Amino acid sequence: PLKVAVNVSARAICHAGIVDTVRNILIETGLPAARFEIEVTETALINDLSRALHNLRQIKATGVAIAMDDFGTGYSSLSLLSSFPFDKIKIDRSFVRDLAANPDAQAIVRSIISLGKGLGVTITAEGVETLDQRETVQNLGCTQMQGYLFSAARPAQEIRTLLASRKASVE
Repeated sequence: PLKVAVNVSARAICHAGIVDTVRNILIETGLPAARFEIEVTETALINDLSRALHNLRQIKATGVAIAMDDFGTGYSSLSLLSSFPFDKIKIDRSFVRDLAANPDAQAIVRSIISLGKGLGVTITAEGVETLDQRETVQNLGCTQMQGYLFSAARPAQEIRTLLASRKASVE
């Protein structure tokens, strides 16, 4: 049930062939669209809003999820949220890093979580590196997290081995 998330650059998301590329990747890999997620940053969208919106809507129509990465660090987050078909908002790690010492960071994270719930989108806290950060993020209402507390980035073969061992232990 794991998802594959891919960060897509500003140049790529505005490229005329991006939708066909996504479709071809799904066909070639056999990965169900529901397990594939495209991550874009706000700055990636600002370069060519109309082209990016057109492409993201077509990608979403294939069943692929769309996530806004590094939320809160760009220029026009709220207007983008109402214009683009996001399934997920990823809270930038800079807010998570300062949670324990900065009440303003807690207020921002709490607000983003509330906003996401109101919009019906999943919220992921990025950069969770300590048990205290995990606990604070959970207490603020966020149920999805990523960061070094859980795992560093790993090569594909390591992931395959890890998944195979988990599958064998379940069977």
